[in-house]
Amino acid sequence: METLKGKGPFTVFAPTDEAFAKLPKGTVEDLLKPENKDKLVAVLTYHVVAGKVMAADVVKLKSAKTVQGQEVKITVADGGVSVDNAKVVKTDIACSNGVIHVIDSVILPKSAPATPDIVDTAVAAGSFKTLVAAVKAAGLVETLKGKGPFTVFAPTDEAFAKLPAGTVESLLKPENKDKLVAILTYHVVPGSLKAGDVVKAGELKTVNGKTVKITTDGGAKINGAGIVKTDIETSNGIIHVIDAVILP
Repeated sequence: METLKGKGPFTVFAPTDEAFAKLPKGTVEDLLKPENKDKLVAVLTYHVVAGKVMAADVVKLKSAKTVQGQEVKITVADGGVSVDNAKVVKTDIACSNGVIHVIDSVILPKSAPATPDIVDTAVAAGSFKTLVAAVKAAGLVETLKGKGPFTVFAPTDEAFAKLPAGTVESLLKPENKDKLVAILTYHVVPGSLKAGDVVKAGELKTVNGKTVKITTDGGAKINGAGIVKTDIETSNGIIHVIDAVILP
């Protein structure tokens, strides 16, 4: 609010009460909650353009950059003007620090692409095919797509290839599911731990129940496996890449 009382000038595309009433039920109440302040600020600043842009200038534009950062699309058709999907119903309401144009709908910024979870991140990387197959065989996909957060020490395909011949094939058999679950959960620690936290810990309790040892002689290692890439952030935790499979 203080921003819009500031010097400006600003051009505000102002939705009416009726415009807000068109939003799905509960949307406004949800946006007004303190925990959704960032989302509300993004929506409101998407209705504001820096500078004083009168209606005669608006119609000359194809788009305008908003204070939120994204651009709104401006369309002139059938004698009317639209900003994104909202019709401009009243123009050029002058004020001391800018101008207001009234619109008949609330316009919403495009959502940022959602950060993928641990499983989707591993799939997209392309270097964890064996790990992903093992997670599926163990029935752990839903768990690792869950809220978490988790810290996963993820062995690469090359790491799995270092195991004795036939080990992976044997572990993927349904009758060895418990053994596979035990190995995979030994690579997972509850919480979201960045590399700095991992190194400081020295020892970590895994979801398996057993502990793993972190050493730093000659580079960071977990139970002797080299930590080769760190701090891959996901929506439900962090992945650190390791060069060997660790066994409980």
